[in-house]
Amino acid sequence: MTEKADIENYIALAALNNQQAFNQLYDATSAKLYSVCFKILNNAAHAEEAMQDAFIKIWRGASKYQTNGLSPMTWLITIARNTAIDKLRSLGSHSHSAEALEGLEDTAKNPEAESVADSEKAQIALCLEELEEDKAEAVRGAYLQGASYSELAQKYAVPVNTMRTWLRRSLLKLKGCLSND
Repeated sequence: MTEKADIENYIALAALNNQQAFNQLYDATSAKLYSVCFKILNNAAHAEEAMQDAFIKIWRGASKYQTNGLSPMTWLITIARNTAIDKLRSLGSHSHSAEALEGLEDTAKNPEAESVADSEKAQIALCLEELEEDKAEAVRGAYLQGASYSELAQKYAVPVNTMRTWLRRSLLKLKGCLSND
């Protein structure tokens, strides 16, 4: 079973145009995203098409994803859901749209969710402060600003594999820090 951290890592690497990571993301999440699309469209061919369109959006928008402590599946499902709804609208299925959309979860943030997200952002910021300054900056560069491993390696004058190790170890420390609270 794929862990939340694995999916976040696949998204982060896909943001760096890593095709293999994107393939792993697809393998890990396509069944769930297909079921979301199928639930809305109630048609296998349309659901498959919507899912593929969603993955194109995910590939193009991976650099916009920000790890915030919430499930990355929420982000992926929101993209698939919105893509399927757009597909439903484009098909002119207005007579079925109310039925298809009934019972779907509203993923818009409410005040409670925003408060939780703000609290989680603050916790992430505190955990980043526990890292060495250069490693914290490298994490921010890679996962918030979309810098590639090679760009970061060049900036910090270390080999690319060392930069990968820095980031991996830093993410593990962050995960430990976040799970302690």
